[in-house]
Amino acid sequence: MFWTFLGLLAVLLVVRGTWYAISRFWAWLARGKRLHNEVESGKLSAEVALVVANADRARLMKEVAAADRLPSSVIRLSREQRKEVMRVQAAEREEFLANLRITWYQVVMIFFVASILGLVLEEVWMFITAGLTESRVGLIWGPYSPLYGVGALLFTFICFALRRHGAPWWGSFLVCAIIGGLLEQIVGWGMETFMGAVSWDYTNVPGAITKWVALPFLFFWGLLGVVWDRLIMPDLLFRIGVPTTRRQVLFVGLLGAYLAMDIFMTLAVFDRVHERELGIPPETMLEEYVDENYTQEFVEQRFENMDFG
Repeated sequence: MFWTFLGLLAVLLVVRGTWYAISRFWAWLARGKRLHNEVESGKLSAEVALVVANADRARLMKEVAAADRLPSSVIRLSREQRKEVMRVQAAEREEFLANLRITWYQVVMIFFVASILGLVLEEVWMFITAGLTESRVGLIWGPYSPLYGVGALLFTFICFALRRHGAPWWGSFLVCAIIGGLLEQIVGWGMETFMGAVSWDYTNVPGAITKWVALPFLFFWGLLGVVWDRLIMPDLLFRIGVPTTRRQVLFVGLLGAYLAMDIFMTLAVFDRVHERELGIPPETMLEEYVDENYTQEFVEQRFENMDFG
């Protein structure tokens, strides 16, 4: 029990640290415009506005070299002032969500963040519960698990609609449990049928419904959906926001293109793994490239938790 508690604490610290790093990078991309917009709109008190103005003057005088990258490192607010900013931002978040229309910009960022955090959580959890340290990535490039990315997108669209209709928490739990189970069934069946790969098997798990769906994991999906709906999604969408600078649009556009190529190449590699097992030779330049650069040894080392064949 003690080591389990320490493991869960480690998971929380890893998630918190990862989110902190992403938040700092996102603040750099946005150049701190959110806080300045709140000052300009008159939502914050004159005292807070004065602190922000002094920080801006310091930046212009080049007294603080990094002020234009992360204004929060220069703007020193008291505890009461920080509470005021948090209250204003909470109200602004609700107003933002009420008028938000989710586009490709939010889709790319949600998939990116959830794919990484989901992978981290799964690997830490498997180490705690089973002592496994195997690679559980789902794409050939980068630390991503697309199952969590797709799940987060489905949860976002569904929970966002439920939120606007005032659905209770148990409604989110039931819907997300069903969606999570369907996602596991479709992905698990598709991987084995079309690619000859098995990433998970619940056959021997108590409460198993199919090879890829089990009651304990339906409960997990439902719980994860409630946490996503109530705690993560609102703040995540608010922090992602809408693009306000060219560097944000450029970064997210390039990131989306990279992830799309990563998914395409992963599917191509899995397809060739299945065809090689059937003795089918490469027929195109892409298949020849895959056979040359993504051998069976590479695939087995990269996707240690998957069973090919």
